[in-house]
Amino acid sequence: MVWFKKEKYTTLKPPVMKDRIPEGLWTKCENCFNMVLTKDFEENLKVCKKCNHHHRLSARERIAMLADEGTFQELFAHIKPTDPLGFVDSKPYSERLKSAQKSSGYDEAVIVGTCEMDGIPVALGVMVFEFVGGSMGSVVGERITRLIEYAADHALPLVIISASGGARMQEGILSLMQMAKTSAALARLAEKKVPYISVLTNPTTAGVMASYASLGDVIIAEPDALIGFAGPRVIQQTINQILPKGFQKSEFVLEHGFLDKVVHRKDLKKTIVLFLYYFAGQVPKTWSSEEGSQQVIAAAATT
Repeated sequence: MVWFKKEKYTTLKPPVMKDRIPEGLWTKCENCFNMVLTKDFEENLKVCKKCNHHHRLSARERIAMLADEGTFQELFAHIKPTDPLGFVDSKPYSERLKSAQKSSGYDEAVIVGTCEMDGIPVALGVMVFEFVGGSMGSVVGERITRLIEYAADHALPLVIISASGGARMQEGILSLMQMAKTSAALARLAEKKVPYISVLTNPTTAGVMASYASLGDVIIAEPDALIGFAGPRVIQQTINQILPKGFQKSEFVLEHGFLDKVVHRKDLKKTIVLFLYYFAGQVPKTWSSEEGSQQVIAAAATT
């Protein structure tokens, strides 16, 4: 007698989700992990509404945010990166450049050109952190230097948005030379009394911070940006001391006198324009005379 009989089992198929949430609909804040609709996140210039954390913007997003629509004209794009030292680490530098260009969509770590801000002609440089950490190689230094010289020759106020890990190690001493070259060009710009506004974003460190990023007539930073020469871990290991809370953050650097202003991203363009009018001794046409005068005086008080 058969006590047990093997039944024929039917394999169940997993249910098909007809209403799947589309990819990219939500964005998680990297600081507080709050979930926010990507559309709202981008409309708020990638600033978290809950914790006010400023997420990184691409160079093109920066240009769209600062330049009057349709006014940006790129300069010196014909200057392309090469591999002058034939450098090889885990892979040849020439391959690393091609990989960075493909993944970032940029040909180098800076875009320079001219634009208008509130109708004011400006020479604008924006660093590209997505390209090898925004590191400063020979092409970055050359484009920045030519932009500074162009601003001096055409009496255009200069604005540079920095986001960089510093000098590019694959170019060795050639990269470090860009610190002196850009600084010398800025000295000639200052002799012609052409204003330079430096904007520091997260992060602005090492060779870039030790050269053109720290030489502005006005130095502005976004909130909570990492600003300094060496990283906190390296400094702590070198001096063998515990660093203060918030060390090398924008607010700490402002408190110790190295910045003129920490500005929320939504107010950045207006603040830059305000300083440009202050240097020109004018009041914005769109403001009332009394309002404009008060804000220009407030800008002067911070310099």
